[in-house]
Amino acid sequence: MQRKINPSKPLFEKTRNTVFAVRRKLNQVFLGQLLEIRANTRPDFPVLTFEDGANPEVVQTFQDMFENAHRFARALLDAGLGLGDKYAAIMYNYPEMMHLLVAASITGAVVVPIDPRTKGDKLAHMISNSKSKAVFITADLLENIEMIKDKLPNVKHIFTIEKPGRPATGDLSKYRSIREISAAPFRPVPYMLSKPGHPIQILYTSGTTGDPKGVLNENFRFPIYGYVLSRYWQYNPSDILYTGLSMTHGNAQGCTFAPALYRSIRAVFSTKFTKSRLWDITRKYGVTTFSMLGGVAAGIYNEPPKPNDADNPVRHVVSAGMPRAIWADFEKRFNVKILEWYSTLEGGGFARKPIGLGPIGSFGKPIGIFQMRVVDENDNPCPPNVPGEIIAKPKGVSAFVNYFDNPEASQKKTRGGWNRTGDIAHVDENGWYYFDYRVGGGLRRSGDFIQADTVEKVIGEHPDVSEVSVFGIPAASGAPGESDLVASIVLFDGKKPDPATLFACARRGLEANSVPSYLLFLNEIPKTISEKPQERFLLQYFQERTESVYKLEDFQ
Repeated sequence: MQRKINPSKPLFEKTRNTVFAVRRKLNQVFLGQLLEIRANTRPDFPVLTFEDGANPEVVQTFQDMFENAHRFARALLDAGLGLGDKYAAIMYNYPEMMHLLVAASITGAVVVPIDPRTKGDKLAHMISNSKSKAVFITADLLENIEMIKDKLPNVKHIFTIEKPGRPATGDLSKYRSIREISAAPFRPVPYMLSKPGHPIQILYTSGTTGDPKGVLNENFRFPIYGYVLSRYWQYNPSDILYTGLSMTHGNAQGCTFAPALYRSIRAVFSTKFTKSRLWDITRKYGVTTFSMLGGVAAGIYNEPPKPNDADNPVRHVVSAGMPRAIWADFEKRFNVKILEWYSTLEGGGFARKPIGLGPIGSFGKPIGIFQMRVVDENDNPCPPNVPGEIIAKPKGVSAFVNYFDNPEASQKKTRGGWNRTGDIAHVDENGWYYFDYRVGGGLRRSGDFIQADTVEKVIGEHPDVSEVSVFGIPAASGAPGESDLVASIVLFDGKKPDPATLFACARRGLEANSVPSYLLFLNEIPKTISEKPQERFLLQYFQERTESVYKLEDFQ
């Protein structure tokens, strides 16, 4: 029989032939201490599974997670990183990414998860701005670090590891080995933290309007998502969760990682998300619910229909940003229900639309512990169906955002005690909220606001189209605030651009005002870590890659 921890009394437990002292008064707020409790109550529970297509899967029990987190904590201390010191973690969803995150809760150091697709000046900014002293990176990404090493004066250590199927892009012998950390003897590290408000990580914004800003996240956020908010997503202990979204983004951490650890729910992580494999993964692992962002939903929906699309074990999809135009068809085609929700990286608000309640297209209503409003430029509440900015805060207290080393931006973000989200939305007569667009991102043409997701749905249903993202350029008419539409398109492998057919498809399925003025064919749509298309790069490609741009008037 497994012995449970008595936090009021020091004792010794023997686990896998290793004797260690169990700390007194373990605090489950901290991930590391939570894992020690789980290691003594459910050591062999296979909490996390990592799948990577053709490569062997890796399963981590609570015991594995506990011991490996301490191995990485020990490595941090040995490298001279202690309370408040920063270290960057740049990799896809490998077990080591999770170990590095938990290690921060043990040592009091602060991890900086960085999207592995980040390169150049943006990568240099994140590492140098965060004052990271060490970098943990997989070997396939080494060239990205080697190109900017002269811009990283604070970095004293670089650790790396080669992964199957992803060869090194740098000289491994020049760097310290992550593999040696994982293989080291287990020696527990004393817990350094007692204050839940101590930061555990810095997550960077996408930087669409300037240099990315680092958002300091405190340790207490993990149990809030793991214990509390996950219940609003209707998870239960028998579920098997899934995500292919990156652990460098709050969605994968909050919707999948935290609930798995805090509520002992099994979870499956793909190293990288692949839309063509999604439903096969759910069948293989018995996935009952998965987390999804709007850009991902459109990509999944654009996959060619298969006879077994509806034959899957998924009960419901936890979605943030399901395009209104495909919502009902998505549910019917894949035999799932959508549970829509809304929040922001900076926190301060949370809304959700329970399954079967409220109108399609709404992200719901704020839950009881939060206030949310839609206001105009003078902070006056907008009447029903009139767009305005979402502002949010916890009830009874002011919103609090802590941008790392940027107090001016923090104060601006929370002016008047409300989190200024930068999201434009409207509320209907019954109090249901609808997301419209980001500030500066609305598309208006000839006086009408254009729903980009409707345009994307029509074009995306063409059998040649793998992905589509619609954006605006200044209208040729010169009308202020007006846009001409551009549809950026990625075709399935082997397909060649056929603009005449695609323009004809758009004209058949859309009102004349919504037909794009241009088609831009790309090999890949540039996206943020939250899978949102990066409009500034799309605009750049439109201007630079003129050979890939086709104009509507040439095909009429």
